Amino acid sequence: MYAMSNAGNTIAMVLAGGKGERLSPLTIRRAKPSVMFGGKYKIIDFVLSNLFNSGIKKVYILTQYRAYSLNKHIRESWGKWTGLGEFFVAISPETSSESEEWFKGTADAILQYLRFVESSDADYVAIFGGDHIYKMDVSQMIDYHRRNRADLTVAALEVPVQEATRFGVFSVDEDYKITDFKEKPKQPESIPGRDTCFASMGNYIFSTKKLIEVLLEGKKRHEDLDFGKHVIPMMLENRDKVFAYNFNDNIIPGMKAEEKGYWKDVGTIESYYEANMDLIHVSPQLNLYNYKWPILTNQGNLPPAKTVFDEEGRRGVNIDSYVCAGCITSGATVTRTILGPRCKVNSYSIVEDSILFENVTVGRHVKIKRAIIDKNVVIPDGSEIGFDHEQDRAKGYRVTESGIVVVSLAS
Repeated sequence: MYAMSNAGNTIAMVLAGGKGERLSPLTIRRAKPSVMFGGKYKIIDFVLSNLFNSGIKKVYILTQYRAYSLNKHIRESWGKWTGLGEFFVAISPETSSESEEWFKGTADAILQYLRFVESSDADYVAIFGGDHIYKMDVSQMIDYHRRNRADLTVAALEVPVQEATRFGVFSVDEDYKITDFKEKPKQPESIPGRDTCFASMGNYIFSTKKLIEVLLEGKKRHEDLDFGKHVIPMMLENRDKVFAYNFNDNIIPGMKAEEKGYWKDVGTIESYYEANMDLIHVSPQLNLYNYKWPILTNQGNLPPAKTVFDEEGRRGVNIDSYVCAGCITSGATVTRTILGPRCKVNSYSIVEDSILFENVTVGRHVKIKRAIIDKNVVIPDGSEIGFDHEQDRAKGYRVTESGIVVVSLAS
């Protein structure tokens, strides 16, 4: 079922403390990694599944903002996948103590828990972000790191030059050894012999000894210690061996051609909506039906989804939709929509091109289009959402420039 691991003796630390402010109001009550994706999953499940499938099962998840629901999800979903000496455990800053405080930068987050690295016998430390959607065999990146005898290897997206100005960009030599790093450069340097650039994915493999050394040195120089802003430039200055790993070279079992190189930030409502909607296409870029590389999560003890009523004008149907367990489409029409677990859409209602989180109830005679409905929201009988944006705003809903309406309990 899973790939053969070549991950070596590796521990992982996942940075999952982000607020995700551009996803508001979906992130008012939860951290970005805890936001639903694809109906039944959380965004965090993708990086954790990548690590698990790669054979890395000693994982610390560093949470911070609105951490309770994320910590609960990790405890309930991931503890059961581990064996003796393995763990997926969430840890948050102990802000009440004198020695610890909120993370001030990505590297500062690791520094605050350096004792976990120091007390391990790991040869390598995988430091990954917890808020992106992609599939990756991390063991291949570790093998690349090992073969290069690198101090640090950074996962890199190969992007067109005209798009590279939005990213942190690496300059590399012909062996992909990094020679320079610039954040959002106006004139990004291309990969030798290509018309593309290497953009940082924010995923790192460190040799353990070097990580401890550079963080302790960085602590002396920078209070807000950050990998992109401080650590990588320090290592280049010290002439450490820093390499870029081309994400396009990563192959997972069962991967289809259209999935190669798939990586989404889903940092805005628009990008989040589009990435979810791609899942319901006939041939989506992200294939969640690849059983050779499963995305794991807490399945829940829920009954199957069902449709009820087959009368003219009152027929329960789901068309081109992604419907999770526990859902009931009762005499309603659901089209090109993702229904999260335990949703109920009642009679004579129409839901189109929308995303419903867990336990949403849609009353009778409701019309919804191009909307995102947050967890536990109840839509009253006769409501219309997505048809009159001025009316939507008057109700307190968020409406994006592209016309996506977001309804939350905070609305």
